Amino acid sequence: MATSNDIKNGTVLNMDGQLWSVLEFQHVKPGKGGAFVRTKLRNVVSGKAVDKTFNAGAKVDVATVDRSEYQYLYQDGEDFIFMDTTDFDQLLVPGNVVGNATNFMLENQNVNIAIHEGAPLYIELPPSVTLEITYTEPGLQGDRSSGGTKPATLETGYQIGVPLFVDNGTKVKVDTRTGEYLGRVNE
Repeated sequence: MATSNDIKNGTVLNMDGQLWSVLEFQHVKPGKGGAFVRTKLRNVVSGKAVDKTFNAGAKVDVATVDRSEYQYLYQDGEDFIFMDTTDFDQLLVPGNVVGNATNFMLENQNVNIAIHEGAPLYIELPPSVTLEITYTEPGLQGDRSSGGTKPATLETGYQIGVPLFVDNGTKVKVDTRTGEYLGRVNE
């Protein structure tokens, strides 16, 4: 058992039989009354986010979560196959665990997978990835009705909004948290 003073970003807590990942935390020492820790937690399974406050020194159950680097190999129906980069063991991850990460994952890409008691919990992608645009309409110079952006399909099949000057075959940097276009990549 740990105390609320040990809470940090990324810590996974076991509360009421469910796993909650700490997104944000703040130690608060008001002028009057006892200190406390204000947290924002995300349910590892459902993705639901909640705010929770712990009294300073309160006991919390920290779950043991191993994060390891895996390489994405291929998709098998609804499931995804990953390979451990250290011992080359393969891991089958259900599609609901992978979630929106499929929009930004290419074969042979390295990702971090969090595992608790042998079961994969979630996939951590890098903050941004470089992907190629496979299809987009040509942008016309006078067309500003859409705020200077147009839809484009990435090589993963995911659609994003890009500036009018971006063409087919262009490599772009995409934010994996929001799915937004960050810029062109010159190679």
